[in-house]
Amino acid sequence: MSKKLKVAVAGVTGMVGREMLRVLEQRDFPVGELVPVASARSAGKKVPFRGEEHTVREIAPEVFEGVDVALFSAGSGPSKEWSPIAAEKGAVVIDNSSAFRKDPECPLVVPEVNMAAAKDRPKGIIANPNCSTIQMVVALKPIHDAAKITRVVVATYQAISGSGAGAVSAFETQMKQLAAGETVGELETLKGQLAGNVLMHWSRDVESGYQEEELKMVHETRKIFGDDSIRVSPTAVRVPVVNGHAESLAIETEKPITPDEARALLEKAAGVKVVDDFANGVYPTPIEATGTDPVYVGRIREDVGNPGGLQMFVVADNLRKGAALNAVQIAEGLFL
Repeated sequence: MSKKLKVAVAGVTGMVGREMLRVLEQRDFPVGELVPVASARSAGKKVPFRGEEHTVREIAPEVFEGVDVALFSAGSGPSKEWSPIAAEKGAVVIDNSSAFRKDPECPLVVPEVNMAAAKDRPKGIIANPNCSTIQMVVALKPIHDAAKITRVVVATYQAISGSGAGAVSAFETQMKQLAAGETVGELETLKGQLAGNVLMHWSRDVESGYQEEELKMVHETRKIFGDDSIRVSPTAVRVPVVNGHAESLAIETEKPITPDEARALLEKAAGVKVVDDFANGVYPTPIEATGTDPVYVGRIREDVGNPGGLQMFVVADNLRKGAALNAVQIAEGLFL
């Protein structure tokens, strides 16, 4: 397009906000004017974009004047307060928090799966799904289209960067303590010892026995596919990996589908890269996914414990496809 857009990035000094700037630059999104926005404590800082330093502005109604697209990664509380204000000013808001994901008037969008839903946005707000949901539904989409998925059992292996820069720093401190033989502190940002360990520390829904992170995958998968009959059985785990979420999926379908058929569909699917040569030890890993855009899929096989079912392993960069990239792709789908 020839028109240049005025783009605001709210929460620009956070890990996802900075990744949004990198993605906008790398994909040559038509930014005519960048409006970097953050809280009062970050106002005045500088952020780089296209070879220049841009001054961060404190979030306020006037910063959204004339903005075409507002990418939010400021957390649920600020998003609830400021996203409607940005939308009232005329911006298309794409929000990365959980604030609007369940709102029936806010579409929940993964461009490779349901981009058309972004056109119907009564509140002017589009919700970005949870990082673990995004990569899963990208991998499930071609199989669902061909054979209709009835159930998914998913176990996640989620990276520390999903909790932000503070959690990454805390993990690095714990690793140094562990290596030195010191007592490892249970730092607040990690809510326990992650060095040499795994954690399940998201908000608990005591009545159901599930974590909030797990229930997101249930509700969001159904909303994205527009199918409340899909059964999702999730377990979410934080692992001592800095970046890149991994997931093990067991899939049941209404119509039979073989691993070879699934592999062929995935090889043609948008946003997917098949990495599957198990005989030679080739499968997706977080370290290879970091800094890249695809959702990597491997270990595609028949479920030995459920004949006719499928199993696969899915990996993606949670800061890119799981957050920043997905938001920018939504903007591309609307404006380019």
